[in-house]
Amino acid sequence: MMNLNKTLYHNSPYFFGLFFLFALLAFWPGYFGRLFGDIPTHIHIHGITMTVWCLMLIGQGFLIRLKKQRIHKTVGKISYLLVPLIVISGFNSAHYLLSRANMPPENFYSNAALMFNSLIAFGIIYGLAIKNRKQPLVHARYMVATIFPIITPLTDRLIHHHARPILNLVPTINGSPSVYVAGFVLAEVILIGLALWDWRFHKKMKAFRVALGIVLLYHISTLFFYHFSLWQGITDWIMSLPLS
Repeated sequence: MMNLNKTLYHNSPYFFGLFFLFALLAFWPGYFGRLFGDIPTHIHIHGITMTVWCLMLIGQGFLIRLKKQRIHKTVGKISYLLVPLIVISGFNSAHYLLSRANMPPENFYSNAALMFNSLIAFGIIYGLAIKNRKQPLVHARYMVATIFPIITPLTDRLIHHHARPILNLVPTINGSPSVYVAGFVLAEVILIGLALWDWRFHKKMKAFRVALGIVLLYHISTLFFYHFSLWQGITDWIMSLPLS
């Protein structure tokens, strides 16, 4: 079996590139295809920062492949500003969308966990990548793992636009398909595969297992937290805050 370390160094820019192509396809009808339409500023900010993030992942992967470590480190410092902007603009966008949503409370609080907690999981995994920046193989694994908490915005839209039969296979809340479950399953299957690959050949490498645990906690929060008054109170507090 191919060495995972070599795969990460040589093929990660192509994996990130594929992720970005799916993002363009998923968001073309609602965002990229109408960039000059009537889109709120904070949605634009989030769209721009996420686009820059995807392009940075691709570029950084190529820099490592070409052994341009010094440039890689310099470019990486941009993420110290970019990632906080992604998280803040993501919270603002979620706040904006939820404030205009017309849905039963159970769906509302589940979608709040889906949106807000994905950003928290993304931030934690990114933080672990930066913490381990002096251990390149660990750092690379966490950077790859940053895409898994944010995969459902892509899968949700792709399913609605191109694979609607899948909506009949996912669980529902008040009759509304929880389409994000399909994205959860995809993320978990890939992460479990990567974790097992690492366990088989690099037992000391725990990054994918840690990332899997973080992603699973995020998924559990979306699937179950809406039942609990504590989460409902946290969401209500978040929604009471003004957009920043």
